[in-house]
Order: sequence, then C-alpha cells, then structure tokens
Amino acid sequence: MNIGNNQKIMVIGHKNPDTDSICSAIAYAHLKNAIDGNKYEACRAGEVNQETEFVLKRFEVQPPRQVFNVHTQVQDLPVREVPGLPKETSMRKAWLAMRDNDSATQPITDEQGQLLGIISLNDLSRGNMDNLSPTVLSDAGTPVKNIVEILNGKVLTGDENEVLRQGVLSIGAGGAEAMESHIQEGDIVMVGNRFEAQLTAIEAGAHLLVVCLGGEVSKTIIKIAKAKDCTVIATEADTYEASRLIVQSVPISAFMTPYDQLLSFTPETPVDEVRKVMESTRHVYFPVHTKAGKYLGLLSRRNLLKGKGKQLILVDHNEKTQCVDGFEDADILEIIDHHRIGSMETENPVMFRNLPVGCTATIVTGMYHEYGVEIPEQIAGLLLSAILSDTLEFRSPTCTPLDIDRAKELSKIAGVDTHELAEDMFAAGENLDGRTPEDVCYQDFKIFTHGDIRFGVGQGSFMSQKNMDKAIQLLKPYLGETLEKDNTSMVFFMLTDVREQSSRVIYAGDEAENTLCAAFQTEPKAGEEGVYLPGVVSRKKQMIPAILNTLG
Repeated sequence: MNIGNNQKIMVIGHKNPDTDSICSAIAYAHLKNAIDGNKYEACRAGEVNQETEFVLKRFEVQPPRQVFNVHTQVQDLPVREVPGLPKETSMRKAWLAMRDNDSATQPITDEQGQLLGIISLNDLSRGNMDNLSPTVLSDAGTPVKNIVEILNGKVLTGDENEVLRQGVLSIGAGGAEAMESHIQEGDIVMVGNRFEAQLTAIEAGAHLLVVCLGGEVSKTIIKIAKAKDCTVIATEADTYEASRLIVQSVPISAFMTPYDQLLSFTPETPVDEVRKVMESTRHVYFPVHTKAGKYLGLLSRRNLLKGKGKQLILVDHNEKTQCVDGFEDADILEIIDHHRIGSMETENPVMFRNLPVGCTATIVTGMYHEYGVEIPEQIAGLLLSAILSDTLEFRSPTCTPLDIDRAKELSKIAGVDTHELAEDMFAAGENLDGRTPEDVCYQDFKIFTHGDIRFGVGQGSFMSQKNMDKAIQLLKPYLGETLEKDNTSMVFFMLTDVREQSSRVIYAGDEAENTLCAAFQTEPKAGEEGVYLPGVVSRKKQMIPAILNTLG
C-alpha cells in the first residue's frame, strides 16, 4: 500500500481562518481539480467562525477538513503492502510467503485485518533450530490441519480442525515392547506401514497417528482408531522426511512478537519520531496500522529516504506566523494572496500570485476566467461572501473597483441579493450568545513579526453597538492571557463598526497602548474602553502598516 501516493494536495488558508480564507480554499481547490490531473483538497488550519459557518450553511457546502499540522508523517511515505497471515498459519507456510514476497518480516492478522503481531526470519530460524522439545506441537497448540498440509497427507479418521493440546512427538520404531515402553496416553506417533506398529501405537494410547510411506491402512486399524478416539493421517513421505517437516507445522503465533510488544507506527506518526525509533533498534521492517489496530503495511528503513512531504497551496496568507504548523516540512507549490509580502521562504520556486485587491476571492474568481472554467452557483456564493466579508460590503479602504465588479458578477451567478447576504453574514458573525472569550478572540486573529517583536491583531465586525459593547466586556479580561499563549509582546483587537466606518481597539501588553497611540497620533479618552479610531476599518491596509511604521 503506497500510502504516500494517495495524498491530495492541500489548499489551505491561515490559522484562525476567516470567511475569505475558507471560501477561497474551497473555490481554488475546485478550480484546480477542474484543470489539473492531480487531486486537490480544501483544508482549514483552525475552527470555522460563526460568520463563515453561516455562509457554508447558506450555500450548502461542508466545512473543509481541519488540519492541525502538516509535518511529514508515515502516511507521506511509501509503505509496502505485505498481506497478513492468520495466527494459525504454519511456520513453513509463513516462510514460503516471506520467500515469495522477499520480506524478512511477516505481519499476522485476524479475519478483520487487525494486527495481532509479527514474525521475522530470525524468529522462524529460532523456532525451527532451537526448539528441540518433543512437546513442541502440543505446547504451541498446533492445529491438525497444519500437519495434514505440511505432509500433504490425508485424514483417514478424526477431526482435522482439532488443536493439539498435549502429547509427546515420537517415532514408533523397534518392536512392540519398545514402543509400549515409551508411548504415553495422548502422544503423537509417527510409524511406517507395518500393521503391528500401527496397532501397538493405538493400543498404547496415541492420540494422533501419522502413517508414513504411503502404505495402506487397514479397515481394522481405522476401526480401532475410531474406537480409541485416535486421529489417523496417511502421507506419502517417509518417516525421516515427515519427522523433519512435522515440526514446521507449528503455528506462527507460538513465536510471533505480539501486538502489545511491537515497535509500530500509525499513519499519523511524525517522521522525526520514526527516525528515533529506527535508530534505537536493528529491525528492518516496522508494521503500520490505524489507531484502532487495523494493519496497513510495512515500513522499511529505506522508505525514509523515499519520503515526500505534504504538498500545499497557501491562500490568503504568506507569513510564517500565520501558516499551519509544520509547514516547514511541506512542499509549498503556490501562494494566492492579497496581503503584504511577508516572511515566507520556500525551498523551490513557486507560483506566487499577489494582487492589491480587497480579497483573495477576487483573485480566485479571475483565475476561473483565465482557465475558462464556469463558476458553479455554490462556488459563486462562497466567493461573493468572501469579498463582502473582507471589504465590509465595499466599505473598507482595501476595496477596489475589481472587487466590486467581481461581486456583481458573482451575485448574478449565485442568484442572491448582495446587501441582504452581507447583512445576514455580519449579523451571524457578531452574535455572542454562548460564545467564549477565546472563541471570539481567535475568530479572525493573525500574528505578525517585526524584527524581534511579535504581536497579534484580531478583528471582529459589528452592526450593533450593543453587541460591540458585549464583545468588549468579554474580551478585555482575556487579552492578557493571549500574550503568553501566543508568545507575543502586544495584542490588539479591532472591534469594527461596519455602519459607522470606525474601530475601537482594545489591547494588552506593556507597550501596546504607547505603540497604538503613536501609530495613530491619538490618546485614549477617559471613561472609554480602548482607543477609538474613526475611519480605520482595515487591518491589512490601515492597522498593520501604522504599527509597523511606528515600530521602525
């Protein structure tokens, strides 16, 4: 099972995703699947906020799969498919399978595919060479059918599904007296085609009689065996050959390493952890199974050299601090964004499209036109919603004529009224019923860096003063907690009044107030929460540039 070849290319937005981040990822993944032979999947790097949740439900689209990190994992590596064998399988049959598969390790599974353990060539060698006990067959609980299979024999009487639980393995050689002296009740006895030897073994209490040399077994012997509850197997092999082969009928479960003692991995195991495990042992192959224990395949040491990290397309961001965890291990193929060019570095050249427009969805809409792909009604609704969200229904200074033109086009395709959709979206987004401070704070929150300074800026849009006041009371005591949580020195939260085209900014951090006031040449007013910034509604075009300029 070459797990690594089954991975889709992830189209993913920033942490704490907003409507643009989610909707543009969905739309661009749809476009790429329409024009490219690869498989693309829209993903998200955080929880869906209330505004975005409303949009997805409005246009009947499922939220993208959440990805917590994109570190290279076992599922990104080629994993070899070696079929599992039942635990009852004989040692010889397991060896033949390993020889045919050119594998030094054999997985052992149950009927449902659950991993029970593994057995290696070394285990088989020890089981075959080191174990000289005459009770090996009964000690291992050997099924009679294994013996029949190994000896290419035929059951003349008895149950081949029986499992041997007692008895010593012996060869019925010599005269009757010699045989009677060493055969005990329940033994497993191998004899030739002599009537006397067969009868003596049965009468002495043998539970399993193996008749070698392909001789005929008389009806009398079979009748006596039935009466004594003795199973009789006939084989063409001579006694010497049969005695060598019969020990190999022992089930592999007797020598396997059980599941709870395995060095094994799941598809989600990070490659760094795999390397540490492999460095501490001389094993060549390691089983891979699901968290529930279902066997998937074998991972070898050389598979690590063939590993290929996850492949990403980033939308609506290009800064390290906003990327999904583990992006350093991934292969970034494209970046589609409308923000300032930040701190991102890539190992290989990428397709980087960055335009000074109000929304990533505006760029994605244009790419549908470039490739001649018709925009479906649902996708049009998502793209329109993203533009309305990012431009605050065209009120934001980041809004361009192209954003407006694209929105008009998309509203016709989606069959919705632009203003009504925007009103419903913003109302859904500002609803605070049952929400926690953390939920509200991180619904649209980004981290930025300037030199050694790391700061966070969140934003929420409000249509009513009542909800804005509730948000302030909810967030103000919480902002201080985010400093340590996100390893930032300052945090700002913009509570943007969509109708009044202004923002009230609350903050935390020793230098936050001085930085904010210096950036906008203002002072907090007595009796008011935070700092009131008339005309400031854009984090991208107004808030961040002003702070960065102040920080020098």
